[in-house]
Amino acid sequence: MAQQLASTRSVSAYGGVLSYAHIHPGDGAATAYLALGHAYMLDHRYADAEIAFKQAGVAGNALDDYADYLGAQAALQGSRGADAYALLDRFAERHPDSIFNTQAPVLLANAYLQQSNPQGALRVLQSLSETPQAKHPDFRYALGRAYQLAGDTGHAAPLFRSLYLTMPLSFEAGQARSQLQVMGIQLSAAEQKSHADQLFNAKHYAEAGEEYHAIRKNDSALSVSDRSALEIYAAVCDLKLKRLSRRDVEQLPQTGDDSAALKLYLESELDRNEDNRSGHDALIAQMVQRFPQSRWLEEALYSGGNMYILKHDSAKATYDYLLLVKLFPNSTYAPSAHWRAAWMSYRMRKYADAARLMDEQIQQYTAGIEVPSALYWRGRIYEEEEHNFGQAVNYYHALSEAYVNFYYANLARQRLAVLNNQQPSAPSPVLASVKPPVVPELTGDLPENDTHLIKARLLANAALNEYIGPEIMASPTSEQWGALAQAEIYASFGEYTRSLQAMKHSGISFFAQPFDQVPVVYWKLLFPQPYWADLVSDSQRNGLDPYLVASLIRQESEFNAGAVSHANAYGLMQLLPSVGKSMAKKEGISHFNTNQLLNPSTNLQLGTLNLKQVLDRFGGQKEYALAAYNAGDVPIRQWLASGDYKDVPEFVESIPYTETREYVQAILRNREMYRVLSSAR
Repeated sequence: MAQQLASTRSVSAYGGVLSYAHIHPGDGAATAYLALGHAYMLDHRYADAEIAFKQAGVAGNALDDYADYLGAQAALQGSRGADAYALLDRFAERHPDSIFNTQAPVLLANAYLQQSNPQGALRVLQSLSETPQAKHPDFRYALGRAYQLAGDTGHAAPLFRSLYLTMPLSFEAGQARSQLQVMGIQLSAAEQKSHADQLFNAKHYAEAGEEYHAIRKNDSALSVSDRSALEIYAAVCDLKLKRLSRRDVEQLPQTGDDSAALKLYLESELDRNEDNRSGHDALIAQMVQRFPQSRWLEEALYSGGNMYILKHDSAKATYDYLLLVKLFPNSTYAPSAHWRAAWMSYRMRKYADAARLMDEQIQQYTAGIEVPSALYWRGRIYEEEEHNFGQAVNYYHALSEAYVNFYYANLARQRLAVLNNQQPSAPSPVLASVKPPVVPELTGDLPENDTHLIKARLLANAALNEYIGPEIMASPTSEQWGALAQAEIYASFGEYTRSLQAMKHSGISFFAQPFDQVPVVYWKLLFPQPYWADLVSDSQRNGLDPYLVASLIRQESEFNAGAVSHANAYGLMQLLPSVGKSMAKKEGISHFNTNQLLNPSTNLQLGTLNLKQVLDRFGGQKEYALAAYNAGDVPIRQWLASGDYKDVPEFVESIPYTETREYVQAILRNREMYRVLSSAR
């Protein structure tokens, strides 16, 4: 009822939750009143919300801190900040374990500010100036406002300035800038550019571009060179937003500083887009000569390597990647560039170079996602090219043990089965660098008396979903059970997508753990089976492995039957309307409309038929079919035609689209996990 109220807020939904509150005394009623207050807030009925939250505080005890804090929020939203004083005063003393203890002082300060009492706000905030919460942007902004309203601009301005420059992505940064303008305080062009640069680095290109243009337009004291540089910086934002033309770049000014490197980068990107490879390479060479330490050369080299992978020019891709690693060893691109150079060396059958680079990958980038790949393919070189079977066994064993449920670990075990008569030799020193991801000790038993867990379950009943995770994580022992608790709460309401996402976003490296060392309840939540009867029936009707279908759905929609993607793909198996219409015709479904794809049964019926057809088009080879399901048939046929692959795993690692490559590997890994879980049930 609470979920329905939160989504519809109809008269009947309000009435149903209110009726529940009347007949379920104690914490049940408190939960219902919290749900009502939450809905009133969404409807901007702040006075009604205040009353509901107050009733929640009277009805029960477990969620008293929520009743007080949310009630205070309602009071402020309703411009009755004075009503919040009593609710927030000594909040941490009254609710010592509350997740709101760091936010309550700021809310109380804002209540004082709303009531034109900056001294009251300063008393609250100054007493906490040495605590960790004083670093939060909402705290710093409230303190700045308190000083500002108290007439102390000498303290207010530095707070606003620092907030704007050091936390540019926070909501409060924009507010701080506005207050500086109100006080008539101008930021220097260098400060504004620093802010714009941080927006750019965070990929907020539209906002960064606007700021570069604004600095150039509004600061009359800028030199000609500074104006020119800002124009070029704005142009790179336009490039990222796909609205930069060759003519735009040709009209950019000539400069002598690092912005000249940026202009060369822009030109090289246009050459890449226009497939002018000789022009692109000449610009890269010019950047190496003139600006060997520029970040724009770093960007250009990575982009160039990626371009040449797509163009199937392994030699040039390797050159760009290795030059990037040499000139920028600490680049965030370095692990990826290094691995791609190693892989291109393998694809060119330069096995000595590939072997050296793969061992470097394992030793130099020990925490990188490329290590499992490097271990497997270095093992293949030992096995097939060097005929050092004992060392190959060592590499396969290291991979299987450190990354036990990864895609490449499954392949490593297949190679070990082939080499079953081979004994390991003295392990290579390289393998000393292989460190499995750290996994906390997990328990399958929830601490039923833990107050945070109790509150989290009540919050779920109230449809206050945004507080479930933080509440659970507030428990000092939650590292051992928090992900399980959150996922189980969602699963108990049939919200399998949220449950799965809670497990995925837990940060726990489940796939690095042997199956039997993780309580099976975790695996069941990681690999759910909703709509299972239809899924199995439709899969078998089309001659498909149900576990493969489930794994595809897990990757495509996370079992969200109502999912509609940016590409306009619908439902569990993410079918395009045109595909749905075509499959419906084959199935004899008349009067088909796209919304039928949001029905799980229909989506499975049509989706499994479509997957079967994709498999048939690629001779039943699941790796090719999965790649086509993600990227379309045409690219896959082009890759197959242009590549001399020894086997299917080499094709998979050679897929140039990172999304598609990881998609295929994840589904095949997940299929194995579904099989293992099935045998353990």
